[in-house]
Amino acid sequence: MTTTAHSARVMPDIATEADVGAAGRLDWVGMEEIAVPVRLANSQGDVVQSPARVAAFVNLKRAEARGIHMSRLYLHVDRHLSDELLTPCSLRRLLRDFLDSHAELSDRARISIRFDHMVRRAALASDNSGWKTYPVVVDATMQDGAFAFELETEVLYSSTCPCSAALARQLIQEQFAADFSEDKALDRAAVLEWLGKETGIRATPHSQRSSARVRVRLAAGFDIPIVDLIDLIEQALRTPVQTAVKREDEQAFALLNGQNLMFCEDAARRMQQALDDDERILDFWLRAAHLESLHPHDAVAYATKGIDGGYSADSRP
Repeated sequence: MTTTAHSARVMPDIATEADVGAAGRLDWVGMEEIAVPVRLANSQGDVVQSPARVAAFVNLKRAEARGIHMSRLYLHVDRHLSDELLTPCSLRRLLRDFLDSHAELSDRARISIRFDHMVRRAALASDNSGWKTYPVVVDATMQDGAFAFELETEVLYSSTCPCSAALARQLIQEQFAADFSEDKALDRAAVLEWLGKETGIRATPHSQRSSARVRVRLAAGFDIPIVDLIDLIEQALRTPVQTAVKREDEQAFALLNGQNLMFCEDAARRMQQALDDDERILDFWLRAAHLESLHPHDAVAYATKGIDGGYSADSRP
């Protein structure tokens, strides 16, 4: 057969050929670690672009089909995420294109997008500010015309142990009793001086950097509330880690820690209540992990909304 420069060249498509020797339906087929930018609108209306890693999948419902069209998934991901803002509507269109391009092969589609979102945060007391990075995962699925999407993030915070704080107070009381005799009147100036010395405040409670990982299933009609979710968690915990820190900021942070003593159970319940009260959140899964300074293992608590058919404590995204 001869071809000319203007004739169409027919290329083989092995994926469409049946393989009767290895037939079987597959839950998900696609690609992971696709590098692509994502674009989001911030609260000021500016567009922020971040590098992302994407996983794109459809199911393979025809047992005899050899495979799907990987390149179609990639091109849809590239076109949608490069050109459109990341919203529930854009994700819905993207998944619809996945299915339309695999009409005879698939009836379910899924995408997972991982990226870091940067937020500028003001210092606690000084006039400074700095950037904080939050890992974000956006997952969306479409099946039988039903669209669902989920949002996950992680917030770092400080946790001061209530038990350790009580034990430290006891040691300080004992030192006070040893340094100030019962039969002598207290001198206010002497007590103030004692309170400012390491020999007086001889014990401090242990605290540690801690991690709050939260995954939420969102109701229809809302945008992707990345910063809102981060703010919700940080406000519930009250001791998020800081960026720019001068001495006045460090002192303010020490005060916050002293006013918010918490076990991992306390942290989990604070987040649980905050998430329960948000109308945008249909379901949630959370993990509070205190990376202990006292011992080499972590203290961890999980909580879910507890709806039938929803997340469970074993649903570890």
